[in-house]
Amino acid sequence: MAKRSFSLSHFSSFFLPRGDTLFYLIALFSILSLLLHHLSPVSAAENRHFEGFDADEVDDFAEPIDPIISSTPPPPLTTTLSVSDPVESHHGPPDPAPPVTSQPSDPKPASTSFDYWDEDEFEGIPQSLTSASPLITESVTATPTSSDSDPNLKSEPEPEPEIPKSISSYTVEIVCVSFLIMFVINYFTGKKENENLALAWASKFATKDSIFEKNFSLLGVGETDDSPLLLKEGQNVFKFYASGRRFCQGLLATMELKSRHDLISRLYNMVVPCKDEITFEVYMNDDAMDHVVLAVARKKLAKTMQKEITDLQRFASLVSPPSGRKWVAEELAVVSESKEVAGDMINETVLDQVFGDKAYEKFGKGFISVHFSDQHLGSHKKMLIFKFALPDAKNMADMTRLVALVPYYIDLVGRYKLSSHARTKTDGARTKIAQEIYKELQNARQEALQRKKAEQRKKIEEAEAKLSAEALRKKEAKERARQMKKAMPKMKMTRAG
Repeated sequence: MAKRSFSLSHFSSFFLPRGDTLFYLIALFSILSLLLHHLSPVSAAENRHFEGFDADEVDDFAEPIDPIISSTPPPPLTTTLSVSDPVESHHGPPDPAPPVTSQPSDPKPASTSFDYWDEDEFEGIPQSLTSASPLITESVTATPTSSDSDPNLKSEPEPEPEIPKSISSYTVEIVCVSFLIMFVINYFTGKKENENLALAWASKFATKDSIFEKNFSLLGVGETDDSPLLLKEGQNVFKFYASGRRFCQGLLATMELKSRHDLISRLYNMVVPCKDEITFEVYMNDDAMDHVVLAVARKKLAKTMQKEITDLQRFASLVSPPSGRKWVAEELAVVSESKEVAGDMINETVLDQVFGDKAYEKFGKGFISVHFSDQHLGSHKKMLIFKFALPDAKNMADMTRLVALVPYYIDLVGRYKLSSHARTKTDGARTKIAQEIYKELQNARQEALQRKKAEQRKKIEEAEAKLSAEALRKKEAKERARQMKKAMPKMKMTRAG
């Protein structure tokens, strides 16, 4: 019992100290708390080099840095650990920890603060420690005085000053707009010019007391007096119709003018000039025109017409100038079916009016061609065709003699009759041409029939190629039986008497 009581009192005195023991324990705890208080900033800065230590945690401990800092770096920070003087006791104060200094410029800082650490307890401790906070030092030294260059702030690029564009930079647009304006202006002006030209011709030759008003009873496209004289089929195409005259069913005049409303065509006509033309087509009655095939034109154009126009190619040929009489000007050539027709159509009157040397030099500037034919291809077979060039609107009277040829030749051709000798020749030529045409039609029909048979034969062969062997065998047997039956002699059955 005595031993038991002794031990209990001993433990009770250890856990419940009294007097000097309690005082020493309080002093010891205060020293340890001061030591830990001074070591906590240094250890937090150094522990960021430990394995698994996040750099963001160091930033949490560090104080925020003011972005506006002078460009000169601050002096290196020095950290010194000091311990307050503890209350003296007979045990004596513990050895103070050596001071810890952190120099950013030292390549190998002192590691006295880690002398008390067990190497086995902490892993990943670097052998040579760098500056305590190199990131902070760099940011402080690299931070300019202005807050605009803060790396954490995204500076917006300053807008570049707008440079005014010069007129030369809009060259393409100016050219396009100018061309469009010119095109529109030229369209209306060219359209007006063509209309004025057509009206100038109509007022000269189709109004009251004019040539056509004296020779035709009905002018214009209508049946009344108020009907318009011209029919506009396009910006450069105008037509005039007249009827009510003997020997012909009617007359159609077509004016094909320059495309003045089209700027591109106008520019092209400046390089390749062309003329305003008018063509008169006279539809003769069937009983009012004999065998007449004749053409008068400039030499080059006459040769072209003789090669390209079908009726001139079949019936007519170039006529040499006759001896002992006047003939057309040297610039002109005559293509006719016979010399008799050419002599009768090119008489003294027309030579003096237009086709003679002197008259053609003065009045024949607008003459292009004349073509008479009773074998014309088309819906109407017997026709007289006159083609002239139109002068300017102010000089429309210059073509008066050319227009006067139209009614004159209507009467001349309508009354003309060939001689028996000339008719025999023309009839023989027409019969020969008719036979040739008939042969050509027969050959064309034969070729069409042969082509059709070949197509049918090809279809049958293709169908047979698709048949099976059995069907083909049956067909061959059927064809063989038909051939045998055809080869057997025919027997005639007669009745017994």
